[in-house]
Amino acid sequence: MIAANDPNIRSWVDIPENSDFPIQNLPFGVFKTAQLSPRVGVAIGDHIVDLKTLHVLGYMENLPFEQSDFHSASLNKIINRGKKATRELRNRLSKLLRSDVPDLKNKEHHVNQVLVKMSDAQMLLPVEIGDYTDFYSSIEHARNVGMMFRDPENALLPNWKHLPVGYHGRSSSIAVSGVDFHRPKGQTLPAGAAEPVFGPSRLLDFELEMAFITYPGKPLGQSISTEEAENYIFGMTLFNDWSARDIQKWEYVPLGPFLAKNFISTMSPWVVTLDALEPFKVQGPEQDPAVLPYLQYEGMKNYNIDLQVAIAPEGKQPTTICNSNFRYMYWNQSQQLAHHTINGCNIRGGDVMASGTISGKEPGSYGSMLELSWQGTKTIALADGDERKFLQDGDTVIVTGQASNGQTRIGFGEAKAKILPALS
Repeated sequence: MIAANDPNIRSWVDIPENSDFPIQNLPFGVFKTAQLSPRVGVAIGDHIVDLKTLHVLGYMENLPFEQSDFHSASLNKIINRGKKATRELRNRLSKLLRSDVPDLKNKEHHVNQVLVKMSDAQMLLPVEIGDYTDFYSSIEHARNVGMMFRDPENALLPNWKHLPVGYHGRSSSIAVSGVDFHRPKGQTLPAGAAEPVFGPSRLLDFELEMAFITYPGKPLGQSISTEEAENYIFGMTLFNDWSARDIQKWEYVPLGPFLAKNFISTMSPWVVTLDALEPFKVQGPEQDPAVLPYLQYEGMKNYNIDLQVAIAPEGKQPTTICNSNFRYMYWNQSQQLAHHTINGCNIRGGDVMASGTISGKEPGSYGSMLELSWQGTKTIALADGDERKFLQDGDTVIVTGQASNGQTRIGFGEAKAKILPALS
């Protein structure tokens, strides 16, 4: 067992009941305050542990890190130290925060320096993203989309069950939770029209996703196997790959998504390590037909992570409209990474790879407005009498997620953003 995952340990830090951040989690993020420059922190309860200050005070001895690794505006430096180093770091932090270990607990003047209230901090995008790949790995989502836009009897394209479909997206427009954005503009082809028109998207949508962040991979030309893949995955975040469905429908042939996707994607600020998720592994769906040898794997590679999406209209309370789970993914992360590198493609520390929309079998678990409203033919009821088919200006979309196994519950925080009117 990874020491920091022990469900029996407790912390001397006060942690509210049902917090996303018990001592068994300890996710990494980057924050700043009015007094503190950007730096790496770890979440516990309603506080952030300032790792730069912790290093200065001498609590990182015999760990393979330098002060500059923590006095940084991204996690890339600690990620680039590799899995062994970050596992040792998380285990050290867990020990320092344990209620039965006095080393830090009994030094009040140190505690006051290293613990920062979350309410006093501004969270930043956790990684400097070199490359971003978006997969299409939920069979329920792919089947739903295929039924809407193609032959319902042949909803999945011929390649879908043979490889994890994906495309390279735009990393520069990935933003941290809380960054609002203007409705995108572009070309669309109205129903019955022969020529496209230009203007704001009328069919703006969210996509419920999760993303994993990589450690540095192998040199160009070498591949990562499904057996090795978890050694190259640092952790996971919530991800909302906002989509303009009307722009997408007109532009995507023959090269796929472009302006319909690259205007913004929203990422949660806390990266939950793959180590912390180890206790929540579950078996994935049966893959039929059998996959090619390089995509075969042993053991449990899916994760039991409950996911929710809520919509809050301007000035109103949020309504949860989707309850899904990451365990539904047909193609798991190890297969995604193995396929991504099978041709020799190299990955770097801090690369982001998103899952694609996560949908379950039931309508309430569909991970997009496109599916929930079934291409605008159904109405979604919100609180206070509001209704939606697609998203409106002023709507805030909030994605949350938690993993639980009966002993431990850990969370991811939230990925949220508000839609502002299109710029003129």
